[in-house]
Amino acid sequence: MTDPRYLYAVCRPWSAPLQAELRGVAGAPAREVRHGSLVAVVSAVPARAFAGESLRAHLADPQWYAGVVRAHEAVLSALATVTTPLPVRPGAVFPDDSAVRVLLAADGDRLARTLDRLAGRVEWTVTVTGEPGAADDRPPPGGAPEGAVREVHERLTALADEWRLDPPDRHGAPPPSQGPVLLRAAYLVPRTLSEEFVETVDRYGAGRPAPTASLSGPWAPRSFTPAPYGGD
Repeated sequence: MTDPRYLYAVCRPWSAPLQAELRGVAGAPAREVRHGSLVAVVSAVPARAFAGESLRAHLADPQWYAGVVRAHEAVLSALATVTTPLPVRPGAVFPDDSAVRVLLAADGDRLARTLDRLAGRVEWTVTVTGEPGAADDRPPPGGAPEGAVREVHERLTALADEWRLDPPDRHGAPPPSQGPVLLRAAYLVPRTLSEEFVETVDRYGAGRPAPTASLSGPWAPRSFTPAPYGGD
């Protein structure tokens, strides 16, 4: 029986080598499956854990799934150093290489358009927290931030091609002791503007007791990848 293929991302071909020792889910090496102008990054994973009912049972185990997510994110982070990956949600498994190529062929036009939109860009996540008295500055559901955080948000959106409020919490939330969350947003930023983006966040937090800003990234741009791939 052929071992299933665990899918991490779809990319354009890249020239820089991946880390030779890069290991993904189940400790398996990441490798490429090519179809036309697209590259899927996969690992061969053991069928006993990643096929049929076994996979469904394992995905329902929070501890097991958390380990899969950590390995998945490690591969995406490595890819983001050499190319702009279109991230796939953790847990996508295909029977073999041929099934992965079928995906690339069937959805190739949409994948190519998304990769063109994301090319040369990374995702940064910014969280602004404040004292309990600043809670009135929280953005309304689906709306732009107000009050103390509006200025920094406007500066950051000027450097970003796209932005999204309240993205899924994939990389950890700030400790409760930092106060209520006034802003949590993901920004799709050209790599060429990333240094300025980071400096803007740093300047906002410098010498300020509250609210304070924390930054995470750069990440593969999953918050800006449409469903059923990285979108939520």
